[in-house]
Amino acid sequence: MSNPKLIDSHTHVQFPVFKDDREAVIQRSLEAGIWMINIGTQASTSREAILLAEKYAEGVYASVGFHPTHAVKSYHDEWEKEQASAEVFDAATFLELGSHAKVVSIGECGLDYYRIQSDELRIKAEQKRIFKSQIEVAKAVGKPLIIHCREAFGDLIEILNSYFLIPNSRPMGVVHFFSGTAAEASALMDLGFYIGFGGVITFAKSYYDIVSQVPLQKILLETDAPYVAPVPYRGKRNEPFYIEATAKKLAEWQGVSLEAVAEATTQNCRRLFQI
Repeated sequence: MSNPKLIDSHTHVQFPVFKDDREAVIQRSLEAGIWMINIGTQASTSREAILLAEKYAEGVYASVGFHPTHAVKSYHDEWEKEQASAEVFDAATFLELGSHAKVVSIGECGLDYYRIQSDELRIKAEQKRIFKSQIEVAKAVGKPLIIHCREAFGDLIEILNSYFLIPNSRPMGVVHFFSGTAAEASALMDLGFYIGFGGVITFAKSYYDIVSQVPLQKILLETDAPYVAPVPYRGKRNEPFYIEATAKKLAEWQGVSLEAVAEATTQNCRRLFQI
């Protein structure tokens, strides 16, 4: 197995926005020494992530999960699905998908209260139910979680504290595109989770305090492509090749070299996902 320079721990190259140049995007990344994990957001995009990973001997992996915004209605943007199609969460489906050899984690799953506009109690309850079910899937297949959390960290931490049995010998997952407080990051790290940072840190100075406080040994890098491209690519469709721009900003804010960031975050990612 070769050694990657960087790993994009959270990307969506299987989405239809890449349909015209998907192979070129992947090849550009792999030639630069950048590996990737393509993240499913429901059963269909999870299957597509697996099919893509199967094409490559190494460097391209999949995660399967059901995004919390799909819990009660079909919310998609045009980059995720060309024609929005609602899916009903089925744990057995994700248990089967999660057992695939190229699947390294379960997610993205979690809680997202940002888009709730009405019927708040019912929607929150359904998100929690589906999230807990995916925790059980992760336990059953012995793979870590990729967590999406937006404006719901209190409930997230409560669920993980009360519902998820944490063996201290191994990491439990990553909270991707972290948007919480330093105290919330600390609580999640204590539970065995890494903290994921993406391109937003290259243009949002408000992230400095949290990015500079999280230990490098607890950080994963991501693009969340096709979303939130880093400076100097802001405004373009994001892709895994752009992750080095985020790594450079992380190095600046952590006060270390780019090489140190690349080595640490790559080791973190390989340890978490066993790749």
